[in-house]
Amino acid sequence: MLDLFKIGFFTVSLLDIVDIILVSYLIYKLYTLIRGTIASQIFIGLIIVLLLSITAQAIDLKALSWILKLITDIWVIAFIILFQPEIRRLLLLLGRNPFGRVFASSDEQSVVDIITEASFEMAQHQHGALIVIVKSVGIKGIAETGELLNAKVTKSLIRSIFFPRSPLHDGAAIINGNKIEAVKCTLPLSQKTTINGEALGMRHRAGLGISEEADVITVIVSEETGSISIAEGGKLYRGLSKEALKNKLISSLGPTKDKNWRGIFEQFGRQK
Repeated sequence: MLDLFKIGFFTVSLLDIVDIILVSYLIYKLYTLIRGTIASQIFIGLIIVLLLSITAQAIDLKALSWILKLITDIWVIAFIILFQPEIRRLLLLLGRNPFGRVFASSDEQSVVDIITEASFEMAQHQHGALIVIVKSVGIKGIAETGELLNAKVTKSLIRSIFFPRSPLHDGAAIINGNKIEAVKCTLPLSQKTTINGEALGMRHRAGLGISEEADVITVIVSEETGSISIAEGGKLYRGLSKEALKNKLISSLGPTKDKNWRGIFEQFGRQK
């Protein structure tokens, strides 16, 4: 292993630096998970005791080292007892993320299934909807024109957002990964007003317009006819059946769009 520098008789290697960074990051994330609770104060106390123990051993304070060793010998058991709710929440969080799904199957519906079913049900009731699904690069500027939500994608939530009497039903909902990032968003309108001789309404022009400017796929449910359309890459696909909608979303997003690898640590940091 490549040695970087020495501090006295200690040799610091690149692996040591990586190890310190990872441990520091995990400690920070654990603290953000329990911040604002009584457990956070206990956690800080344990960290202080651990640092004192390391310092006492380094400068050879035998009496203090002996006392602190008695504490540190049982700190793992105490940690498990004191932080049982937080540890359970942490393990549950890890199990819901992609790294956990590699080793465990999930019965949870994919985002594609949820959007398909919600769109089909809204179409049956002729509830208009405009759903923008981010494929690669986010559209933060567009999201900021609406109201930030950052809520997990569910069929009931999508139905509630686009219920005609809902104060959030106007505008578009933006889905990024397995989260509804924002609702009531304003989208740029396409310059096209007709396609194949058929006039485009404002909802279809908005869905088509954002697909011309960003790497997204937009699901549009017509309030007038109840038909379902998709806009992608500046092209509009109209009159889709439930199966056709699902197949189109799968071909563009994959069957498990909710496995968003880039968002794992961000999501971890938000759980409190």
